[in-house]
Amino acid sequence: MDALINEIYIRALVGGTMIGVSVSLMLLCFGRITGISGIITHAIFDRKLPLSFDSAWRIVFLIGMISGAALAFKITGVEKPEEVNANALTIILSGLLVGIGVTLANGCTSGHGICGVSRLSVRSVVATLCFMLSAMLMVFAVRHLF
Repeated sequence: MDALINEIYIRALVGGTMIGVSVSLMLLCFGRITGISGIITHAIFDRKLPLSFDSAWRIVFLIGMISGAALAFKITGVEKPEEVNANALTIILSGLLVGIGVTLANGCTSGHGICGVSRLSVRSVVATLCFMLSAMLMVFAVRHLF
């Protein structure tokens, strides 16, 4: 049991380090914040033909993020996350609420929680506290009230 716990901590440490290094490199090399919602939004809605560098790196980043996760599952043998056992309406409403929250906060947890907090952005600290409080309240409500 202790070996399993140690393995979990090691994986978390390695994963966290990789995230920290990657967002630092993105900021140092490209001067960009690694906010996934912004990268997705601009990749989808700001595309122009011929493809500009600004659109191309976003698309390559998203492909790498998805294929990197699939490759990590394959290499490490870690089980895939559990399937969501919810009806389509719940999933759609959840996605819409997340989208509204991202819009209201002017960014997502990766942009604010990882990049903004590490840069000591007051706006990002407030947004991250709101994200976390909302998540805790929702988990409490779903598990204990409904």
